[in-house]
Amino acid sequence: MVVSLLTGIPVTQIGENEKERFLGIGDRLHNRVVGQDQAVNDVANAVLRWRAGSGRPQHPIGSFLFLGPTGVGKTELAKALAEQLFDDENQLVRMNMSEYMEQHYVSRLIDAAPGFVAQLTEVVRRRPNIVLLFEEVEKAHISVINKLLYILEDGSLTDGQGRTVDFTNTVVIMTSNLGADHLQSGLSGKCTMQVAHDRVMQEVTDHFWLELLGQLTKVVVFNPLSHQQLRKVARLQIKDVANRFCRKGTTLVEVTDGAVDYILAESYDPVYGARPIRRWLEKKVVTVLSMLIQGK
Repeated sequence: MVVSLLTGIPVTQIGENEKERFLGIGDRLHNRVVGQDQAVNDVANAVLRWRAGSGRPQHPIGSFLFLGPTGVGKTELAKALAEQLFDDENQLVRMNMSEYMEQHYVSRLIDAAPGFVAQLTEVVRRRPNIVLLFEEVEKAHISVINKLLYILEDGSLTDGQGRTVDFTNTVVIMTSNLGADHLQSGLSGKCTMQVAHDRVMQEVTDHFWLELLGQLTKVVVFNPLSHQQLRKVARLQIKDVANRFCRKGTTLVEVTDGAVDYILAESYDPVYGARPIRRWLEKKVVTVLSMLIQGK
């Protein structure tokens, strides 16, 4: 138990048949992340290389730039990976890079004021096995990007107290919406998806240092979700709601295709993708059912 608390590696996974578990990681990620087969495969393959000992030494387990519009599964894949690697999706730290747009904010990451915790180095020092999610990385100040480059190049970072913090047991994921409008054009048929991908990558190479891109395990483009894929997302989220109530002793009836279509019609927003579906379910289903159960 002490080992688990210090490392973030669950006791149930220490000594179990890890070969079988890691070989099946791709399938389990696919079960949770809809419509992003290439992204899932790229992440799963990086984990397999690391587990086989053929990953890059003195580097993070994997490092990725996830590109695509809001609500297509970028954060969901990060959460799913944390769950599969460390048995808990809470083994994920999210940092919104829109809060690091000025140079002096870099100190928040590595050197905290007395009584505060450095938001990056101290977290990793205490929890070395973790998924790090840097959201909207295109908004970060160049000094912050430079610190991320150190992590990708050396697998470590020196904190404000001169201590070297090891990042070799982390997964580094950066997300960006750069070029997302091109992907929407591809979905609507204004251009092919290949052309859309090429235009996205052009924006990315224009914005980011080639040194940073070259250190990444993979740059992954997430496609907008089709209506059928959104229906699958809705069903997964409905299943999650049903499981939550089931654990409390309440069984929900089977949801029809018509009900799923109604939920999508009420909740879908092309700007935010699948993200509003969960909010709609919480407000219109979870809240109402909770009130009924409580007799209100």
